[in-house]
Amino acid sequence: MKTKQILRIVLLVGTPISLYFVPWTLLFAWLAPLPGTVGEEVQASLKHDFEGILVYVDQKGAEPEYYAAGWHNREEEIPARPDALFKIASIGKLYDAVLITKLLGAQRLSLDNTLADYFPEWVGRIEHAERITIRMLVQHRSGIPNLTDTPDFWINPPKSSEEALKRVLDLPADFEPGAAYAYSNTNYLLLSELMEKVLGYGKFQYMQEQIFQPLGLKNTFGSLLEVNLKELMSGYYIGVEEDIKMTDYGSMIATAEDVGIFLRALNEGSLFTGDEQEIYSSIYVYEHTGLIPGYQSIARYHKDIDTVVVQFVNTTNFDGYTWSLSEITFNRIGKILRKRLGA
Repeated sequence: MKTKQILRIVLLVGTPISLYFVPWTLLFAWLAPLPGTVGEEVQASLKHDFEGILVYVDQKGAEPEYYAAGWHNREEEIPARPDALFKIASIGKLYDAVLITKLLGAQRLSLDNTLADYFPEWVGRIEHAERITIRMLVQHRSGIPNLTDTPDFWINPPKSSEEALKRVLDLPADFEPGAAYAYSNTNYLLLSELMEKVLGYGKFQYMQEQIFQPLGLKNTFGSLLEVNLKELMSGYYIGVEEDIKMTDYGSMIATAEDVGIFLRALNEGSLFTGDEQEIYSSIYVYEHTGLIPGYQSIARYHKDIDTVVVQFVNTTNFDGYTWSLSEITFNRIGKILRKRLGA
């Protein structure tokens, strides 16, 4: 009897306490009635304090769909445009993985070669360089610390690859090579350096040859220096008043449509020849997200409905719910598309 009374007291006290910790913002966003169209969901997402949102939908056999809501530039009150350029952040790793695959297919790289084989000068500066293979770098299993986790990276970003790499040189490894998985942007910085050493010229020139030209992509760029800045969607961080689009974190820049065209080609395999798709499938993924201050992006292929969806949101808050709300919006759009298709 006493045990039951104690349990009742615990439940009465514990329930209000647990309710305090429920992320109500996310719960309400997830449980809100689903609108009938993608456009309505895109417009409704602005209540999550998104300054602007762009969505591209490519359903096989249908005309592409373009959606935009909010601001392209809040200060100048320029409405969001579906064809705007956007910093795609880590979605760029998909492009890098394709280039690595091309070099592997041409036998200009080997997955089993080590970092030390290509960069002996890093032995002793990057722990286990003589044991970290190219495969481990591609798959985030190297144990090399993530450069974006180093102090003040987002406040004072490095101005070059050399400066970025210096942030992790001589740091202890996070784990033994191949022993675990840990997402590390350093891996892909090193892969970019490796590709340029093997090629003898710039990575983006090779990307132009292998990806942009074959797919007819005319709105994908390697850096801020290559674009008309008026075409680049402004970026906002909650709590910071000014537009932060001029802060350079080294991101690729593209339209949602260009990313969508690339993603479909990647998933359908039309980017590959010979055994390249088999190689790619063995080393990396077919979808990605991206997140840097002011810009968050999601690019996925829904195989069950043969549909590519790309979503860009130009508002972030690393200490808040903007990323989770963006994912909820993306998932709700997927539900609307499946319902529309009767899937």
